[in-house]
Amino acid sequence: MTFQPCLRIIRKVTPCIACRSRFDWRTDQFQLVDMFPITGKCPKPVDMFLTNRKNVDMFLSNPNYEFIKGDIKDFDVCIKACEGVDYVLNQAAWGSVPRSIEMPLFYCANNISGTLNMLEAARQNNVKKFVYASSSSVYGDEPNLPKKEGREGNLLSPYALTKRCDEEWAKQYTRHYGLDTYGMRYFNVFGRRQTPDGAYAAVIPKFIKMLINGETPTINGDGKQSRDFTYIENVIEANLKACLAPHEAAGEAFNIAYGGREYLIDIYYGLTKALGVDMEPKFGPDRKGDIKHSNADISKARNLLGYDPEYDFKKGIAFLIVITWISGLLNLNILNYILSAVMNWGVILLIIIFQPEIRRA
Repeated sequence: MTFQPCLRIIRKVTPCIACRSRFDWRTDQFQLVDMFPITGKCPKPVDMFLTNRKNVDMFLSNPNYEFIKGDIKDFDVCIKACEGVDYVLNQAAWGSVPRSIEMPLFYCANNISGTLNMLEAARQNNVKKFVYASSSSVYGDEPNLPKKEGREGNLLSPYALTKRCDEEWAKQYTRHYGLDTYGMRYFNVFGRRQTPDGAYAAVIPKFIKMLINGETPTINGDGKQSRDFTYIENVIEANLKACLAPHEAAGEAFNIAYGGREYLIDIYYGLTKALGVDMEPKFGPDRKGDIKHSNADISKARNLLGYDPEYDFKKGIAFLIVITWISGLLNLNILNYILSAVMNWGVILLIIIFQPEIRRA
């Protein structure tokens, strides 16, 4: 995959995609930053340093990266970030459905106004492609599976509303200003460097950390809810493929997932088995605003973007467990050197081990 133009940008307000896998989402944007040395291009990440600063620190001494500390609610910061840029990969947003219900004005300012600032800054700087983070939450209460673009229901949270608004604004910028925009409807992304801490942490890294520490995880609801958990490498592929997408695909939003369906209770027992832990979970109340089941139809992204995800859930979770185990023993810089050498064998072993018992009957 080659990029002809000269510069690109990865954006972030706080959490999420950009390294090769914190999707901070908590996988962190600096997942994407990891990829640009492969393409030979120099990204210009923007960050407020509100989450997991160590994911940023590893790049600060690299002369090939220009970091901007700033807030996308500040239009001048957005203008500066887009200067001389051909591609914008805007992952900047505040996540979490429950938190958005508690802080609707905050979410509107960051996720809607901030995204609009980036769209306008990209337009004024003649950016060629604008790829941005949307969410599977835009499907709301639409009951049919798999989820398919164009078949959305009533929105269930302020977070979902912000993502729907972002999609509509992006569509307007394609229609009226000729800015090629591509919305990535992420489905439950997970991967390395994803923070396991805090009340709004993603479930998989939180389970892993608690089980390793001998703590009992709490499952919200009965554990029979299902999700299309998506490994970060698939998300990176989707973003890069969108940069190469034709104009005819612009102004659209795309499901970005693997197309699988995993039940939370099965994942829990699969992790206990893989980690050698014998512990029953606690069960808590359902989270407000959450949907019960999620599974993506990815045919639109396949057809229009050439998206072809390599990592199913089992392969992704095996990678994550190996990374978590190694990173607990080694310095992060050493880890980066030896990871590729040990990863394939470790993943093969864990794919064999990770055979969750079906507990949802």
